[in-house]
Amino acid sequence: MSLHSHATLDTMVDTLKAAAESSRLRILALLSRGDLTVSDLTEILNQSQPRVSRHLKLLLEAGLIGRYQEGSWAYFRLSDSDTERDFVNGLVSRVHLSDPQVERDLERLAAVKRKRQERAKEYFSENATSWDHIRSLHAPDAAVEVALKRLVGKKPFQTMLDLGTGTGRLLEIFAPLYRRGVGIDLSREMLTVARANLDRAGVANAQVRQGDIYAPPVERDAYDLVTMHQVLHYLDDPQLAIREAARLLRPAGRLVIVDFAPHALEFLRNEHAHMRLGFSDRQIAEWFAEAGLDLEETENFEPRAGSGAKLTVKLWLGRDRRLLIADPTQTAVSERETA
Repeated sequence: MSLHSHATLDTMVDTLKAAAESSRLRILALLSRGDLTVSDLTEILNQSQPRVSRHLKLLLEAGLIGRYQEGSWAYFRLSDSDTERDFVNGLVSRVHLSDPQVERDLERLAAVKRKRQERAKEYFSENATSWDHIRSLHAPDAAVEVALKRLVGKKPFQTMLDLGTGTGRLLEIFAPLYRRGVGIDLSREMLTVARANLDRAGVANAQVRQGDIYAPPVERDAYDLVTMHQVLHYLDDPQLAIREAARLLRPAGRLVIVDFAPHALEFLRNEHAHMRLGFSDRQIAEWFAEAGLDLEETENFEPRAGSGAKLTVKLWLGRDRRLLIADPTQTAVSERETA
């Protein structure tokens, strides 16, 4: 059951019934602060797993929360619908944080998040040497982030999707701009890192989930900004990834790609699983055009001074060609559909 902007009386009553129970309201309050598993909720609520699962089932049926699978784990989150999220946040905002039960829940939630950060720290420690080696060959990440912020601008927007989210850094730096952010990554270890980083940064309007970049588990035509940061060179079919990313954009939405310019560092292919040794502007422009995007801007970032081998980082910004009609009662005119 879904709560629409103008719900029927029966629908509204059923939705209110789903939320009008102490444990379920506590669950909504917890999920408003990030995605959690059944095990997480069982630990925080201090209730049996069957009881927690029953509460989650009722909230799912009411359309107030969503569920996604990550390996053998099931994660729960607030609904992706803005209407449902606004409804839940309105309820949760009226619950006083000094309530003894709420205080205990938040203390246990903090403990769950500390465990995530410990797992993330272990993963970073095991892989830091490899990552630091590659980072030493190109421009500092800070310079690229400054350019990304400048190109994206300061105007707020509704939705962001980060494909191959890795550490979740892009979701973190753009969190003040978007209303809802989603990160997709195939690696459960990297998702652990991303969740820990977002928790530490206090980012509550973004979630990360496991998924294939060629078939992301998200809705199409739904995102104002899609990003792919240092992802394409790991893919055997980067053109397909760009085509799929374009299908996720709203009319006039933007796709931002950060990757390497063409290079000849074969050790990256042999030792670090790079499938492609960089991309040219012409190649990216052709792939954008095939996907219905216009290449609007490119930018180069030369390698830092003193690095032995050289890697130039490139930034490409593409925009969906479809026209965004100002009148919300109208539909977008799609060049993709009329071509």
